[in-house]
Amino acid sequence: MSLPQFRLLRPRAVDEAVAFLSKHANNIRVLAGGTDLIPSMRQKLFEPEYVLDLRGIGDLRGIRPQTSGAVEIGALTALSAIEKSPYLRQHFPVLTEAAATVASPVLRNMGTLGGNICLDTRCLWYNQSLTWRKGCGFCIKKDGDLCHVAPGGTKCWAAFSGDTPPALLCLNGKIEIAGPTGMRRIPLEEFYTGDGENYRKLLPTELVTRVFLPAESADYRGVYRKLRVRGSIDYPLAGVAVVMKRSNGHVADARIAMTAVNPAPVLVRRAGEMLIGRIVDDALAEAAGDVAARTSKPLTTSALTPEYRREMIRVFTKRAVLAAACN
Repeated sequence: MSLPQFRLLRPRAVDEAVAFLSKHANNIRVLAGGTDLIPSMRQKLFEPEYVLDLRGIGDLRGIRPQTSGAVEIGALTALSAIEKSPYLRQHFPVLTEAAATVASPVLRNMGTLGGNICLDTRCLWYNQSLTWRKGCGFCIKKDGDLCHVAPGGTKCWAAFSGDTPPALLCLNGKIEIAGPTGMRRIPLEEFYTGDGENYRKLLPTELVTRVFLPAESADYRGVYRKLRVRGSIDYPLAGVAVVMKRSNGHVADARIAMTAVNPAPVLVRRAGEMLIGRIVDDALAEAAGDVAARTSKPLTTSALTPEYRREMIRVFTKRAVLAAACN
């Protein structure tokens, strides 16, 4: 499958990138690492006239610890750099675990944290060639008005499948967004809409530039568990992140988030809250897994059945909670 024709724009600063977005807002795509965009363009899911290559903006790359204990991570920071960072591994281990599961080593060298946060939602009926999609009459997310996952529905159920966002949700991460009116910072949880078609709150003239992790989220024990068909390369079909802080054997705080089973990554507050003040045992971990499974809403967006993926959310949550309690 060949790429459609396009003009490549290479800004050297954020302001220049925003200016390009403002000028070509209705016919431009942003390239960070290209690991998701380029295959999608080959499948004719996107055929923009312009592609905005951000790789020349050095300010958007790097991990910068703050004296307060917080950390700032540039949106263009490679996933492999996050995976291998001694600082993040020591203070925010759930993020390094999640980053280490993305795709393969080669793709982690190319893929970026910002790209993983903005990853397009995925569906068995959407992520296919143009010929395949034409044969099934297209879908709500691209060129059609029918949802093959929930026939008769008006909502797109394509699943969000990024690995790092559930870890960032557990860490109360925030993102910085640059636009024509300047910078704004929002909690990552507010970035996603829960709709598979319009899945993020990002205007065509805006750009994710940085991620911020607060000092109060540092030094939590963290675990990420991922279901996929192959041991590498594949997107998650279910993913669970758990962070936990203990005091005198009891859980002082805990947060649980999941990915790939809803149109957005989801922070399962009730599952985390039920651990607080208690000693983790098999029954408590099982109960947390049950809550997470009931919160998940996998539909037929992949080759695996929704029932199996929901069950694996329960199993992985239990395992992750027990592992975090033992770390």
